[in-house]
Amino acid sequence: MNAQPVRESVTDAMKFWEPLRLIYNGVLAVIVIGYFLASYPESRSVLTVDLIFVGFLLAVLANVAYCSAYVADLFAQASGFREVWRRFRWVLFAIGLVSAGILTRFFALAVFHRP
Repeated sequence: MNAQPVRESVTDAMKFWEPLRLIYNGVLAVIVIGYFLASYPESRSVLTVDLIFVGFLLAVLANVAYCSAYVADLFAQASGFREVWRRFRWVLFAIGLVSAGILTRFFALAVFHRP
């Protein structure tokens, strides 16, 4: 594989995945804010600077996990199934979004829900 197809594949991957990152982060933020508001005013009592730092760290880790889609995307684009992959790679986004949403829900419940 020469440099031009690699460059095209990377550009194609960025054009696909980066706009979806906004949706990904937005959905995760809505989940956290939703659980915070659902537990309000009790959730306000656990809100500390340390918790904000932990939340920031978890957001960074969620975005690092999002970047793993690039590995699968570039690998699939380098294969003979490039055109099929380009039509169905939204499935990888959907699976990743649902998985991240479930993990985010568990973290938000653990932090904000007080029995």
